[in-house]
Amino acid sequence: MTQDEASLEARLEEQEAFDPPESFVEQANVTDPGIYEEFEENWPDCWERAADLLSWEESYDTVLDDSNEPFYEWFTGGELNASYNCLDRHVADGASDRTAIKWEGEPGETRTYTYGDLLAEVEAFAATLRDLGVEEDDVVTLYMPMIPELPIAMLACARIGAPHSVVFAGFSADALATRMNSADSEYLVTCDGYYRRGDALDHLSKANEGLEGVDHEVSDVVVVDRLGDELEHSLSENQRDYDELVAENEGASVEPVARDAEDMLFLMYTSGTTGKPKGVKHTTGGYLAYAAWTSHSVLDLKPEDTYWCAADIGWITGHSYIVYGPLALGTSTVMYEGTPDYPDKDRLWEIVEREEVDVFYTAPTAIRAFMKWGEKYPEQHDLSSLRLLGTVGEPINPRAWKWYYKHIGGEECPIVDTWWQTETGGMMITTLPGINTMKPGTAGPPLPGIGAQVVDAEGAEVGAGQAGYVTVNKPWPGMLRTLYNNDERFISEYWEEYSDEGADEWVYFPEDGAKIDDDGYITILGRVDDVINVSGHRLGTMEIESAVVGVEGIAEAAVVGGDHEVKGEAVYVYAIPEDGYDGDADLEERAVQGILDSIGPIAKPEEVIFTPELPKTRSGKIMRRLLEDIASGNELGNTSTLRNPDVVDDIADQVDSS
Repeated sequence: MTQDEASLEARLEEQEAFDPPESFVEQANVTDPGIYEEFEENWPDCWERAADLLSWEESYDTVLDDSNEPFYEWFTGGELNASYNCLDRHVADGASDRTAIKWEGEPGETRTYTYGDLLAEVEAFAATLRDLGVEEDDVVTLYMPMIPELPIAMLACARIGAPHSVVFAGFSADALATRMNSADSEYLVTCDGYYRRGDALDHLSKANEGLEGVDHEVSDVVVVDRLGDELEHSLSENQRDYDELVAENEGASVEPVARDAEDMLFLMYTSGTTGKPKGVKHTTGGYLAYAAWTSHSVLDLKPEDTYWCAADIGWITGHSYIVYGPLALGTSTVMYEGTPDYPDKDRLWEIVEREEVDVFYTAPTAIRAFMKWGEKYPEQHDLSSLRLLGTVGEPINPRAWKWYYKHIGGEECPIVDTWWQTETGGMMITTLPGINTMKPGTAGPPLPGIGAQVVDAEGAEVGAGQAGYVTVNKPWPGMLRTLYNNDERFISEYWEEYSDEGADEWVYFPEDGAKIDDDGYITILGRVDDVINVSGHRLGTMEIESAVVGVEGIAEAAVVGGDHEVKGEAVYVYAIPEDGYDGDADLEERAVQGILDSIGPIAKPEEVIFTPELPKTRSGKIMRRLLEDIASGNELGNTSTLRNPDVVDDIADQVDSS
C-alpha cells in the first residue's frame, strides 16, 4: 500500500459523514429538502405524488380512507392494472424498443426483452392462463428460480386480475405445500430445474413432492423447460409444457383487467413467530404507487437507466425493486440466475461492466463476502458507469459501508442504506440521495411522509443515543392490508394501541430495535427477538456483530446466545477471518476488545469460534438456530435447508475440541 493509499484509508476510517457529489445532485430526481416539510404539512394528500407516477383507468376519490383502523385503504374508488402500468403505457409512448429485462443465466447465456417483446410474452401467457381456467381473484402459485418466465408469469397474472403467490425456489417441498394450502391455490407454474454453481438442479421433483402435500385438487401445473437436455423429465397428466402453451397463444391480445385500487395484487408469505408462515396481502393501487415512488426518489431510477437489484424475485425485494418498481418507471432491469462467485468471484463486476449498470442494489451479506474475497476482483473491471449504490435486507456496519463506497463506488456514488420489510412493501427509512448526508452504519431519517419513531416499551419517544423500538405512527400506501384470511393475527402481530391524551392511536410495530441520533437518523439494531439476556441485560445480536465485523481481519460474524449456569445466557461469536488473516489468539483478542469498546464488559463473549464458513440457507441467511444449538450443546436440528450443511458438523467438532 502506498503512502497516499494509506492516507486515504485512514481518512475513510475516521470520516463519519459523507455528502452526495454535486454531479449526482445536479441530475437527481429529488433534490429539494423542502419535500420533508411539504409531505408533513400536506399529509396524506402528499401521496398523490406517488399515484401520479401511474396511469389510472378510473381516478380515485379519496387518497386515504382511515375509517376502519388499522385496515387502511388507499386511493379508494380508483381502478388500474399493474401489467398495463409496467408494459402497455410505455409501448404506447414509443418505448417498444427500449430494453425492459436483461437476463443472464449462470452458464453465460443471455436474453434481452424489449418492452414490446415483454408485452407480447405476457399477453401470450395471460391467454394461456385463461385457457387453463384461471379467473379473476384466483391465486396462482409461482415456484420458480431467477428466470425470465417468472416476471412474465407475475405480469400475466396481474393482467387478468389473478393474484400471484411467488414461493422462493430454494424453499422446500413442504414450504410449497404449506403456502398453496394457505392460499387455496389451484394453479402452479414451476420449472424442470436451474443452475447453481455449475450444477443442474432438479426442481421439478421437489415441486412434485410438494404437490403431494396439497390438500385440495390442483387443476393445472405449467412447467418451464429451463435445462433442456441437462435434465430428462416427464410431465404427469395435469402438467403442461410452458413453451408449447405459449406457442399456441402467440400473438394473442389480452386486455388488462381494471382492478380496484384495493384489490389484491399478490400474496407473499413470510415467517411468523408462531412458526406458521404469514400470507402478507399487498394491493394494486397503493403498493404499485409506493414501489414506483421509492424507485424514483430513493433509487433515482430513470427510463434510460440500466439497473440491477441483485436479489431474488422470491423475496419482496425482488417484487418491488426488480419487477414492479423499475418496470412501472420504464427502466431496464437486470436479472441474474446464479451466485456471485461462479465461475469466479468477479462475476457480478463483469456483468456491471458489460451492461454498463447505472444503479446497483444488494445486501450487506454480499458486501461482506466481497470484502472477504478482496478488492482485486472489482479492480479488474471498469465500474465507472455506476451512479448510485444501495443496500437492503439488514443493517450494514460502517466498515462494510466504507469498503462498498470506496471499492465499488469509487467514492463517487451515494449509498442508500434502506430499511423496510415484506410487510411495508417498500423502503421506509433511508436517505434521499440527492438531499441527505450519509452516515455509515445508520439507515437515515424516515422518508418524507413516513411517521417512523423510536420509542420505549410504553410508547414514549426515546432520547438521542438511547435504544428503543421502531414504530410507524402513520399509514403509508405500500403497507400490507392484512394477513390472508387472518385479520386477527394481522392486528395481534403488527399493531399496538397506545393511549395518547385519552385518544387511542394505532401504531405499526415492526419488531425491530433501533436508536436515533440528534439529526433524526435511525440506526437499526436488529430484531427485537434477536437478543441475548446476559444476567438480566438484553443485548442485541446485531450490535455485537457490528462490533466484531468492525475489527480488521474479520469478514463476517454471527452472534448467538448459549446456555450458561450463572448468566442464564452467554455470548458466543462465530467469525470468518478475511483472506490473509488467521483465526488465532491475536484476532480473537482484538474481536473481544472490539466488543468491549463498542458495548462494554457485559457483552464479553464466552467464546470466539473462527470458521471458514457460517451455516446459511439457500437465500443467504445465517441459520443462527443451529449455532445456538452448538453453543448450548443441544442436539442439532434439521440442516436440510442449508446450502452448506457440512459446515455445521465442522463447527460443532471445533467447539467440542476447544
